Amino acid sequence: MSAEALTATEYITHHLTHLSSTKQSSIIDFSVINFDTLFFSILMLVTALWLMYRGAKKATSGVPGKWQCAVEMLVEMVDEQAKSIVHGDRTFIAPLALTVFVWVALMNAIDLIPVDLLPMIAGWFGIHYLRPLPTADLNGTLGISVGVLFLMIYYGIKIKGFGGFTHELFTAPFGSHPLLMPFNLALNLIEYLAKTVSLGMRLFGNMYAGELVFFLIALLGSIWVGFDALSVFGVVGHAVAGICWWLFHVLIVLLQAFIMMMLTLVYIGQAHEGH
Repeated sequence: MSAEALTATEYITHHLTHLSSTKQSSIIDFSVINFDTLFFSILMLVTALWLMYRGAKKATSGVPGKWQCAVEMLVEMVDEQAKSIVHGDRTFIAPLALTVFVWVALMNAIDLIPVDLLPMIAGWFGIHYLRPLPTADLNGTLGISVGVLFLMIYYGIKIKGFGGFTHELFTAPFGSHPLLMPFNLALNLIEYLAKTVSLGMRLFGNMYAGELVFFLIALLGSIWVGFDALSVFGVVGHAVAGICWWLFHVLIVLLQAFIMMMLTLVYIGQAHEGH
């Protein structure tokens, strides 16, 4: 679907519509299944696991190649961050953080593909709506953050025991007086909820905003009506703004993946410690 065939509002609305289980998909309706988010999330996860498997399989004790050097630098970076944050067994946590970083980075990188390309290809197969960026869907980012929440609870119980974990919920941070227990429980539940929501919302907000900017830049190229000043300005502005924002967005893609990884480590690290 080209920008020329639609008004600006219709163009953006079309690109913000998911291939979903209903005709209309709201970003806050969790009863709706967004098939495009599921497809591209799983595809990028499989790609991330394959890339890491390929790097491990081709590792050699001799002179490393460029790919092995890149993988080793990434693994070492993640491992150092895990060591500084999580004080305990990191056998599962460090690989988890590496997976989160690579997976989120690959999902974010979909935003670097021209906004009309994948929907156009989908249109060839009769798919009228496709929103390929999973991290611009709140359902997807909150799904990741809920997974982190489960890990926080799991490690809290594993490290402190079920009794210790429950005791901390009712006695921290104000103390163990019975009158204070409801306030302690409420505050701890709010803390878990706030961590989960903020983790998902942070990634969603940044990628959603970046996606909208790409749509607006794409619209600049649609105002061509002839060799007049406005048309030339639109085409030149489309090219210049598109290149500049694309280059800047590369940093956003990697930065948001790094932040997601770091917060995952921080929250799991906090589950290892008491109040």
